[in-house]
Formats: sequence, structure tokens, C-alpha cells
Amino acid sequence: MTGASLLGAYAWGGPCGSAILKETAEDFQVDEVLDIPLSGEGEHLWLWVEKRALNTEEAARLLARTAGIPLRQVSYAGLKDRQALTRQWFSLHLPGRTDPDLEALDSSRLRVCRRVRHQRKLQRGAHAANRFLLRLTHLQADRAALEERLDTIAARGVPNYFGLQRFGHQGGNLAEARCWAEQGRAPEQRILRSRLLSAARSYLFNQVLSARVSAGSWNKALPGDLLSFTDSHSFFLADAASCSDPRLAILDLHPTGPLCGQGVSQLQDVPLQLEQQIWQANPQLVAWLATAGLKQERRILRLPVRELTWHHESAVLQLAFVLPAGCFATAVVRELVQLPDQAG
Repeated sequence: MTGASLLGAYAWGGPCGSAILKETAEDFQVDEVLDIPLSGEGEHLWLWVEKRALNTEEAARLLARTAGIPLRQVSYAGLKDRQALTRQWFSLHLPGRTDPDLEALDSSRLRVCRRVRHQRKLQRGAHAANRFLLRLTHLQADRAALEERLDTIAARGVPNYFGLQRFGHQGGNLAEARCWAEQGRAPEQRILRSRLLSAARSYLFNQVLSARVSAGSWNKALPGDLLSFTDSHSFFLADAASCSDPRLAILDLHPTGPLCGQGVSQLQDVPLQLEQQIWQANPQLVAWLATAGLKQERRILRLPVRELTWHHESAVLQLAFVLPAGCFATAVVRELVQLPDQAG
């Protein structure tokens, strides 16, 4: 599948040019922002790890093997890309054990920068945000158009698409998910099962978001919408009054889209009709996600891009910004330039 079919409509008129991202690992840097005070004692060892050319699951396996513990005793807050330089937290469950010797891990691929004990393990989604530093190289774009687009993104945000990496190489994760959905069952391997369910969920969300972008309603509240604040997991039904809430204008409150699963949607009116059209076009995926036991959740449709700064240097554009946890930097980049893997 093409990048265009997995993501969807552009909000601000399409790319201003082309560039390459991740020519080197240093071109895509991510730091988790974690607002959890660590006690310094407990049976969980928390590690601040810098990794290069490793995804999070691979790093977790290395940590487990070096520490001599089962993989299930290694926890992390979020998944990070392989082709990147990332710094993130892991926790190792070590009841009754002293700190393991992790010196063998120090290499160009993985390095433990800090370690501290805590009473609880690190939970998925526990980090507050991610801080990005990106370098777009081989840039071919009109500078004035880029400046205008960056100003627009800083002020008005971008559609909160799940990135192409969620779907695997050429959409392979989604294709595999469809095969399992046709059979009405899911793989037993936990990591594979989670990956495929997530790909299916993300695809359906992107389809709804793309339809809202095309309709011009991704960044505004409609009566019957379910609204949520940027860093909240709760939502409330929009009425005529809340559709003009001033917090919508400052990118603090947003309409939401579906993360499919069991349960009856609380949406109403036009937003409900739109989502139902997507379900009717993808009945097997919708049924498969509900059968897998996932509960319906919501995700904001609009992505605020905080602390956005940029710097041009020859054919390089450097960007720095902060996104809420679980959001994709590539959703920002695609509104600026077209990358090779987004063609189609």
C-alpha cells in the first residue's frame, strides 16, 4: 500500500517540496519527557537509555539478556524507531536482587546513561511527551513557502495521523492484520498480536481523520463530537455551546476520533454518520478488533506542535518541537515536505 492510502488528506495544501529524513540516526532524535519523581529505592531498576539503530523491542531484549531476567520483566513507556537516536526509560523488575552488571551494553548502539530504583514498574504511556530534533536533508523547497507553512503549523497544528511506521514496510502489518481478520482469529504471540491489532486500529483512525480533513472539520468541534483536552484520556459530548469553547482556538481542546473496540459509541449526529461510513467500508477489521477484546477509546484529531523552532542551512532544515506521547513527528513533517516513502 502507498503512504497516501495509509495516511490521508493534507490539511494545509500539500507538501512545499521534498527532502530526506533519517539519512543518519542523528537526523531523527527523540527524548522522552517523564514527569514521575523516582524514589531511589524499590525492586524496580529504572534505566535512562540512549540507543541508536535499535527499536524499543530490540533494546528490551538486550536489557533482559544482559540482566539475566525474562523479557516480561522489562517495561517501557513507548515505542521508538530503529533508525533514530533516541533516549528513553526502561524498568527492570529485580525483586530481591542487586543491580545487574550492564557494562557490556555500553556501545555505539545502546548505552545506559542513568539508573535509579523505584517502587513501581514503568507503565506503557507513562511519559508526558516526546521532544524531537529532526534534520531534513537534501531539501528542495521554496524557503518563503516553508516559512509560511511552519508559521501555520505552529499556530494551528496538524492532523494527528498515525505514522507509516505503525503499518510496517509497504503496509505489511495492515495486510497481515486483514488476513487474520478474515480468519476471525488473532496470533497467539503477544508482541505480534499487539502490533497487528494496533495497525488495524490506526488505519481505521487515519481513515476517519482523513475524511474529517477533507470535510474541513478535523480542527473544529461539531455538535455530537466527543471532545478531549490535549493530555487527557477522558472526553465529553459537544453541544452548541462547547463548539465555541475558546480552548479550541488555543489548541487545548480538540475533537476526537475512534480507536476501535468493544462498546457503543457515544457520538451523535454528523460525526457518528461519518465514522459509521468508515466502519461499513471495513467490517472485518471492525469486528476483529471488538472480538479481540479491545475497548473503544478516543484520540485527538488535531495535533498541537509545541515549542516549534526551525533553522535553515543550505539544503538542510532543522526542526525542534514537543509532541504529546503517542503522536508521530512524521505527521508534522508530511505537512512540510514529501519524503521518499510517502510517495503515491
